[in-house]
Amino acid sequence: MHKTISGIAFALIALVGFLAATDQAFGQERVRIAWAGASPANSPIWVVQERGFLKKQGLDAEVISITNSPTALQALLAGELDIIVTSVTTLVSSRLAGADVVMILGMVPTFVDHIITLPSITSAEQLKGKTGGVNRLGSTSDLGLRLALRRLGVDPDKDTKIIAAGGNPERFAALSKGLVQFTIMPEPFVREAEKLGFRDLLDIGSLKIPFWWNAVLTREAIIKSKRPVLARFARAMTEALHFLRTEKEASKAIFSKNLRLTDPEGLERAYRAYSGVFPQAPYPTPEGVKTLLDDMAPRNPKAAAADPKSFVDMSFVQELEASGFIRQLYRR
Repeated sequence: MHKTISGIAFALIALVGFLAATDQAFGQERVRIAWAGASPANSPIWVVQERGFLKKQGLDAEVISITNSPTALQALLAGELDIIVTSVTTLVSSRLAGADVVMILGMVPTFVDHIITLPSITSAEQLKGKTGGVNRLGSTSDLGLRLALRRLGVDPDKDTKIIAAGGNPERFAALSKGLVQFTIMPEPFVREAEKLGFRDLLDIGSLKIPFWWNAVLTREAIIKSKRPVLARFARAMTEALHFLRTEKEASKAIFSKNLRLTDPEGLERAYRAYSGVFPQAPYPTPEGVKTLLDDMAPRNPKAAAADPKSFVDMSFVQELEASGFIRQLYRR
């Protein structure tokens, strides 16, 4: 008899434990997120993980790093992801092809790269007749370099030759060997370039070109089916932006961990470069989409006819502002 009662008691305890765990699981909404690229531009997603902001908003989040944006987009369209954190180039290319991808948060509203040159080049005019290196043709950095050159009075197609030279280490090597005479790099790699004797010719961010270097994308179908989940994610990311803008040393520690960087000056420069461009209210404004559409328009009739406003959904940030959430963050 004693054994039977003990067995029943054990079963009841196990059942209560299971139900408690189930209740806890149901209390946390599931969301699947991917980001691509080891850059400080992705630091808001690092922060929401490190500081527990997703759990704070009741989200049971699966956050994964994907090697490139096209792969992340494919997973989003296949229903394997709810959110991807990437650039406006992914948004525009997919939507022009007929996908229902839309931007709900804007993270980095302009180009943050620098034009790095051989030490003998001291002006933009001297870039004419030279070869520039980018990660790959058609990438965000490629577009940033071309737009910057045009602003500087240099036609990237007629006055220069731009080639795919690989990642930052490969571009450093190409500069050293003279295969290219200029390239494009973000902090903290600008610091490394200067240490190697190259010149920081121009901070492209100083040109204030509207462009969503980094943003949060989802699908219109997901907004309809999971709007409360996306709203919670928007709150978490907005709090992460506040953290990055106001918690310097803790943010630099997160940069160091994710970039595998220990150089104090490099970390300081990276923090300064990005904390200054992260917005308080991350509205996904259409101006940062229009820059890319205008660039594509001469070659793509769909881009020429597209309305930049149709690529963005500003309602999530509007709701955050209306609720007083952002105002409360900056009153602390």
